[in-house]
Amino acid sequence: MENPILLPTIRNIAISGRIGSGSSTLAKRLANVLHWKLLNGGDLFRQFTKDHGFAEGRSDQFDLDYEARVAKILHDEEHHIIESHLAGFDAQGIDGVFKILVVCEDEDGDKTDIRIDRLVNRDQTTVESAKHEVFERERQNLEKWRRLYAKGDNDWVYWKREYFDFVINTYSHNPEQSLALVLEKMGYKE
Repeated sequence: MENPILLPTIRNIAISGRIGSGSSTLAKRLANVLHWKLLNGGDLFRQFTKDHGFAEGRSDQFDLDYEARVAKILHDEEHHIIESHLAGFDAQGIDGVFKILVVCEDEDGDKTDIRIDRLVNRDQTTVESAKHEVFERERQNLEKWRRLYAKGDNDWVYWKREYFDFVINTYSHNPEQSLALVLEKMGYKE
């Protein structure tokens, strides 16, 4: 890999977004421009599972240990882009981490139908399977994470804007525009 592009005050980037929001696309594009290592949350989780063992119905401690590992990477290492649901939340209080939230919404709120359509096209899956991913998986994750990180607060979501330095909306911006806006916000100059 080429030498990483240095950014003033930014050592790592954390990207979060709801399923199908476009966070993976943005992360890949940023990694290509900056020559930083991309760490996808799913890949990180699979490696963590392999290293630590995994049982069906994983324990709360397993999740806590995994998210602590993500936070440790963001704290100790450099030139990484971590894209995962909780990356922005995990990065709270860690200096030098630029936290990006990717949303897909209009003035009426989340564009669930577009997120589902993106999954159908990206994964070549059925609409029913994509709906399950967007609705059921998100519900299960929120249920667990609210218990672990928000003392059971039923209103808590990991996509709270206050956790992030920048919010990009992929409903109103295509992938090229999203990338350009994020690079500008981070102070990147070609």
